[in-house]
Amino acid sequence: MSAGRSADGREVQIPLQQVAPSLATPLAVAPPITPPSHRPANPWPPSDFTASQGVPAGFQPLHEGFRDHFVETPEAKYCCEACRLVLCQPRQTECGHRFCQSCINDILSHPNPECPADMERLFKDKIFRDVCCHREIMALKVYCRSEANGCQEQMSLQQIPVPCPLGKCKERMMRKEIPDHLSWKCKHRETSCEFCMTKMPLTELQLSNHQHDCPKAQVSCQFHRYGCTFKSLNQDMRQHESTFAAEHLRMMANRSSTLEGKVEDVKGELLERCKVLPALSSRLSELENQNDELREKNRQMEQKMATMQKLMSSHSEKLLEVELELRSLRVLRDEVENLRGTLENVRTRLNALEQGGRSSTGSTTHTLASLETQFSRHDDMLSVHDIRLADMDLRFQVLETASYNGTLIWKIRDYKRRKQEAVAAKTLSLYSQPFYTGYFGYKMCARVYLNGDGMGKGTHLSLFFVVMRGEYDALLPWPFKQKVTLMLMDQGPSRKHLGDAFKPDPNSSSFRRPAAEMNIASGCPLFVSQSVLETGSYIKDDTIFIKVTVDTSDLPDP
Repeated sequence: MSAGRSADGREVQIPLQQVAPSLATPLAVAPPITPPSHRPANPWPPSDFTASQGVPAGFQPLHEGFRDHFVETPEAKYCCEACRLVLCQPRQTECGHRFCQSCINDILSHPNPECPADMERLFKDKIFRDVCCHREIMALKVYCRSEANGCQEQMSLQQIPVPCPLGKCKERMMRKEIPDHLSWKCKHRETSCEFCMTKMPLTELQLSNHQHDCPKAQVSCQFHRYGCTFKSLNQDMRQHESTFAAEHLRMMANRSSTLEGKVEDVKGELLERCKVLPALSSRLSELENQNDELREKNRQMEQKMATMQKLMSSHSEKLLEVELELRSLRVLRDEVENLRGTLENVRTRLNALEQGGRSSTGSTTHTLASLETQFSRHDDMLSVHDIRLADMDLRFQVLETASYNGTLIWKIRDYKRRKQEAVAAKTLSLYSQPFYTGYFGYKMCARVYLNGDGMGKGTHLSLFFVVMRGEYDALLPWPFKQKVTLMLMDQGPSRKHLGDAFKPDPNSSSFRRPAAEMNIASGCPLFVSQSVLETGSYIKDDTIFIKVTVDTSDLPDP
């Protein structure tokens, strides 16, 4: 194992986004009161959205959007994509379109629902309430819903409901609903005690103890839990309690005796269960230990997930760079093709002028000179674009083939030609594309001398490892200490690869933090003899493969 330096002394560098004020304050819910059977069902049923936004149930349409007479024609953004009416309880899809709640529910009820606006697939869990749009719609001006009866009042959509005339409850409703509200809905309406017929507000009747104190109320004996089945009016209950006091005490004694027996049974059962407590305690300790282990494994998995997310983010950035480079490359290719077409036209015209110039040299001499100048300019531009195109091709190839796991697979085509160029001293060595130990790791490449270098010149293929200057060198440990394995790949069925490995010398300048673009190459001048290389199955289709592996198992996170 030895260190090698370039015989020619040159280093080749490879560039690389006001809800309407609450109209109803939530109150304690009164016991449900069944409306009279002659009352019609409410055509504007409540919904979760109206309740959450403080809008009375009778305010919303039963199906589709609002059909009110708006003072100004609503903008298209306030209209449902399905019914084309002004949105009621607006929902927004993942693709940005709005629907009434009832309309989107109809669409979602079909198999494989799609947005009718752009035919995008719809998913129920990705559709959300558009509170901002609902607030803006509630502020739109409309005519009174009694406009057909002569009312010309204008109001915002949220002002259509009116408060309870009693002024005690916070309910708001449609004007046509006021009689029903006062007769059987309002919590503050006047009602009578069903026993003594005393009149009082419903809330006072529900929240006070009147029903317990009313002398006409039918009540049960307070000892009913002990077995007394007597029932009478409140005013007769005291006489019963004084007359049957002894019987009530007997009932309580029997109940107490029964309870004592049950207590003894429970004690015995508890003693039996206490016997298994040590085993349960031991099992609980084991489960706690297992739980701690699972938590630790979960924490490690979360750390790995965070690392993978960082890698995926960096990988996305690299893909974006490749895409941008590819776009530039396409533009350059189009420009080159245009220039080539123009150049061919100039050549054709030039040939025609040369043929005609033999007969008329006077007037065409100036034109010919102008065309030659134009031809020369276009030729220069084409050369510049060819250079840029070649550079872009190289940069794109480097980005496309970059490896971030510490392994390089280097494919060298045209082996014979490149070997001849090395023998003729035209191109002594070749550099591989860079590869990395990680997205934020060491930057490295390989260098090969097809005709050998140093002690192997003319007889061997010399292979070297090069540490390059990277973007994250300041975060990495130096000198470079990772094990390096060099390998020539056998393309035959036997797969007898030739390889060698070495551990970097920490004192060698080849493995210190690079001050220039790359350090001095280090590797094997006598890697493989040319006779073995050219007589085996290492060369196929005029191509050889070189593999370089850097051990990354003990690398710390930067």
